[in-house]
This record gives sequence, C-alpha cells and structure tokens, in this order.
Amino acid sequence: MEFVPDTAFWNDRKVLITGGRGFLGQAVVDQVCARGARELFTPSSADYDLRDREAVRQLFADTTPDLVIHLAARVGGIGANMERPAELYLDNLLMGTYVLDEAHLQDTPKTVMVGTICSYPKFTPVPFSEDSLWQGYPEETNAPYGIAKLAQLVQVQANRAQYGQDAIYLMPTNLYGPRDKFHPAVSHVIPALIKKAVDAKESGADHLEVWGTGSASREFLFVDDAAQGIVLAAEFYNDDQPVNLGADRELP
Repeated sequence: MEFVPDTAFWNDRKVLITGGRGFLGQAVVDQVCARGARELFTPSSADYDLRDREAVRQLFADTTPDLVIHLAARVGGIGANMERPAELYLDNLLMGTYVLDEAHLQDTPKTVMVGTICSYPKFTPVPFSEDSLWQGYPEETNAPYGIAKLAQLVQVQANRAQYGQDAIYLMPTNLYGPRDKFHPAVSHVIPALIKKAVDAKESGADHLEVWGTGSASREFLFVDDAAQGIVLAAEFYNDDQPVNLGADRELP
C-alpha cells in the first residue's frame, strides 16, 4: 500500500526532533522541511542534556512542540558496545523515559519514539517480524542498548493504556546512506566495511579483517527511505504495536 504524504498535517505544526543533527536525524529533518512544518527544533546535546529531567522539562517549555520525534541515542559499534555497556544502557534509558514522560505531561499531540532492531532476540530470522520481538534475549554485545530502547516501547504502551497518549514506536533496520559515520568505534556495518576496504587499498593489504564468521546476513534500508517511513508514521499511524521500518529482505 502506498501512502500519499499528508502535507496538511504539518501546517502550523511545531516539530521537535531530538537527535536531529545525527545520521538518521538529518534525513528526517529534510523530510519534515519538505512537508512545510511551521517551526522545527533540532537541539544538540550541548543545548539540552536529555539524561537530565530538568533539561528535558526546559526543552519542552522553550519549544512547546506539537510533534516530538525522538531519535536521540547514544550508540556505538561492536567495540563501543563491549567497552561501555552500562553507559549505553543508562543514557538511552534515561533519554527515552524523560522525553516520552514530558510529552505526556505537556499534552504533546503526537510523539514518535524510534527504537532499534538491536532489541530483537539474537536468533531472530531475517527479515524481522514484530511478532518475534519478545521471543528471546538480544545479541549479547547489543543487549544493554537494545533493552534500554525496548523499554520505550513498554512505556509507549503503558502511557497509551493509562493516559491515552498518542505515542507510537518504530524500529528502523540497519541503515546506510549519506552522512553516515566512518569512525571504527561508532560506524555501522556498511561504512565500516567501506573504510576497511579503503584502508586495505591504501596499505596494499590483500585481505579484510571483519567481525564474526562471515556467514551472517543483514537487512539494510537506505536512510532517506527510513526517514520517509518515520514522517509517514507520524501522519498516519496511531496504535500501540511496534512497526519495523525495513526492506523486507536480507543480504549475505
């Protein structure tokens, strides 16, 4: 089913996008701007520390948004996940909890919480199905981050049930595209492999060293397509069930 963008949805709407200066965030900002939102706020972590409840409260007071899209996250590659699991867990848990709760307290008309496929169980078949989300424990190196983000889904469902909050939860798959990060400590799989290939070419190496056994398969989605899915969900989706944003096929 193809959705026609509802540009009227954005008329006179004030939009707050946390994480709006990141890889996915910039793509979402482009989509929102193209639809004609009246005001758009993309604060940085230096402006408002979302791990601090008072800072989140001040952010909402300063912006009075009609729509919140929560993309802010502390993320890393496999190395960072192994070295700083406690920080990744707590930071992501606090940010999501405070943003969603403040949106409820301020009667924000719509809130879009964006999670991660790292929340899925380790042995979930690809492409992922939302029905598999609670069928097991996430891959160990991703678990602290993935579970912290999954807690946002529980909070979305609880807030909808108790308060009637219009909040939804989306899970983009592995993303690629312009403005991604290539630093080994934080890069996703595609930019990480690109950098390894470039480094190997420049050094004259005859092979690449990668994580894992080489037998893994992944599902990938172009970042602009994910951004379009997020804004379409903001326009049309209103349910307590999580929604994957993916390509519905895997690549070896």
